[in-house]
Amino acid sequence: MNDKIAQKLKTLTTEPGVYVMHSKSGAVIYVGKAKNLKNRVSQYFNNSIKPAKVMAMVHNVDYFEYFITLSERDAFALENNLIKKYKPFYNILLKDDKAYPYIRVTVKDDYPRMEVVRKVKKDGSKYFGPYISAISPYKLIKIVNMAYPLRTCKLNMTKTAKRPCLNYSLGLCSAPCAHLISSKDYKKIVQKAMDFLRGGDSDIEQILQHKMEVASENENFERALEVRDMLKMVKALKQKVVADVPLDFVVDVISYVNNGAVGAICVMTIRHGKVLGVSTQSVVDASLDESEIVESFLMQYYSRHEQPKEVLLNIKVDSNLDISSKITVPQKALKKKLVDMATINAKEYLEKVQYSQDIEYDKTIGALEKLKQKLGLKNVPNRIECYDISHISGTNQVASMVVFIAGRPAKKMYRKFKIKDMNIPNDFESLKQTLSRRLDELNKDDESFSQKPDLIVIDGGKGQLSSTYEILQKFGLEKDIDIVSLAKQFEEVFVVGQSEPIMLERGSSELRVLQSLRDEAHRFAIMFHRSLRTKNELKSPLDDIKGLGKIKKKALFSVFSSVDEIKKASVEELALVKGIDMALAIKIKNFVEKL
Repeated sequence: MNDKIAQKLKTLTTEPGVYVMHSKSGAVIYVGKAKNLKNRVSQYFNNSIKPAKVMAMVHNVDYFEYFITLSERDAFALENNLIKKYKPFYNILLKDDKAYPYIRVTVKDDYPRMEVVRKVKKDGSKYFGPYISAISPYKLIKIVNMAYPLRTCKLNMTKTAKRPCLNYSLGLCSAPCAHLISSKDYKKIVQKAMDFLRGGDSDIEQILQHKMEVASENENFERALEVRDMLKMVKALKQKVVADVPLDFVVDVISYVNNGAVGAICVMTIRHGKVLGVSTQSVVDASLDESEIVESFLMQYYSRHEQPKEVLLNIKVDSNLDISSKITVPQKALKKKLVDMATINAKEYLEKVQYSQDIEYDKTIGALEKLKQKLGLKNVPNRIECYDISHISGTNQVASMVVFIAGRPAKKMYRKFKIKDMNIPNDFESLKQTLSRRLDELNKDDESFSQKPDLIVIDGGKGQLSSTYEILQKFGLEKDIDIVSLAKQFEEVFVVGQSEPIMLERGSSELRVLQSLRDEAHRFAIMFHRSLRTKNELKSPLDDIKGLGKIKKKALFSVFSSVDEIKKASVEELALVKGIDMALAIKIKNFVEKL
């Protein structure tokens, strides 16, 4: 524990709030909440034995800050927002930014339709799901449409009757667009389809069985096979029914387990007696309390997904969670069996992924720790920035900045630069200009520029390193930020203060991190250079004429094939072009005569 932390601990309050842990570079590595800030934060820095993941986080903390909130509920909300904003490495984070799909039935319409959506809205529609992995909502809708003649189009049913489409002829739609069915009768069909989505399977099986037999008798074997596959899926759905679970049972079952280093969370979604899916993911979280890990997961998960009637957990959580679902830690009967099922899934997943987690750690955090050791860096390089220059004979000179956080690309943090006031190629000066402009943006509003890197990697050799190190010295950052260069031919790593390069072991995870950075910076720079070159090639001398936009310029060149042709034309001939009046024609004529 350093002096900054020791002094800060003395100022802590006993009020509820949120605390934010920072690395030496200022990067946010952990966000937590507390009923009593003084008690909770102090626990991290006392001499008690802590889990490995907590010790790893504490080892990287340089300082912390805290925010007092009016209540524990406010602390939950603030913590959730800060985790989403900073994505700290030692906080639990949902891996997939997408929400799970739902089937939406627009029951308020005169002629409702079904569609797949990823967001539940309070719009009066009926929603079924979420469908996590095992069941495809698109296939379910296809089954429904095969059994019940519901529309799939987005036509306005209130307009004049239209001619029925092919689906009507195939028996796949009742043609409400042609007013061949009343809204009342159509909604009866919709109700049967929704009954199927809720768990009633018998009617649809009979309908599909009949359609398969008819198709086979008519020697339409392709259709018969298609219906047969749908029947198989309906039967598979039956097997997902949990014994003794009533059809109105709408719950999520969530279980968390850990082995001291990593954990796993299993979410089992049960809707209307069926297990719609089981999702399991591994997590690393530096919380001192298992319940806080689950609380953080719940806040993130239900900010994206519809809340069920009840959530069953294996760990007791705080009652101040901003979740409308009833939260239960069952101790007996059916609900306890469901939680046990989720726990078994989480444990099995944890056992399977432990090896891959170790490999992932070696590729990322482990590789960064080795870089610190082998290159003699000041800090573990959690945030690394790499720069590269791209141009052709000095034209369209650009630079790229790519960012890796915790050993992985952080593409939202990438930035690109146009090299200014340089007509001849000079990679040394271009790198110096780029780094100067980047460091000049520290502590400003830009999400990427405002964060200080732990390590800067330059594509090049000793010369590039020396010139860019001068820029760090100019900004007084040479004691805070490490800088190295990576020479491509022999993969030599040059560090400040050493005349001889460091040769990292070929194929090692630490060298691969540097190579990935260098290659990504090169790719990003070339992409920007090509786009800029293409844009400049398409640029016209007439772009500087005020009032001559893209449409008018296109019309002008559709009449006159080149600028020379425009120069030869009279003002009256120019004014005959669509969209160009006499005043603009005079402007164009005066402008081209000066070319």
